[in-house]
Amino acid sequence: ELENQLTTKSKTLDELKQSLALNGSAEQTPEAPSLKIAELCEMVDSIVSQVAQLKTSMQSILEQWRVYDEVYAEVSLMTTRYLYCIDQCKPSVVSLEALKKQVKTLQ
Repeated sequence: ELENQLTTKSKTLDELKQSLALNGSAEQTPEAPSLKIAELCEMVDSIVSQVAQLKTSMQSILEQWRVYDEVYAEVSLMTTRYLYCIDQCKPSVVSLEALKKQVKTLQ
């Protein structure tokens, strides 16, 4: 979105520069507006460069988050499996009466 806005602003700035060049040849206008436009062009170029760096950084961060999500899903699955195994291996709680009855049955 930021890149699209910058492209739009660059086009507007180019149109302004062309308009000033056309008007400047017809009328002898002071150079102040053309200097301001040159400064704006430099600022736009600088911002475009910064956006490109930001985009590269964001792609790297997105890749790191993708890796994190994959590892998190794997760890979550392993944790669920371990909890299931622990639940299945847990000895059942038996009352004293049930143990006495089982002893009598075995005898």
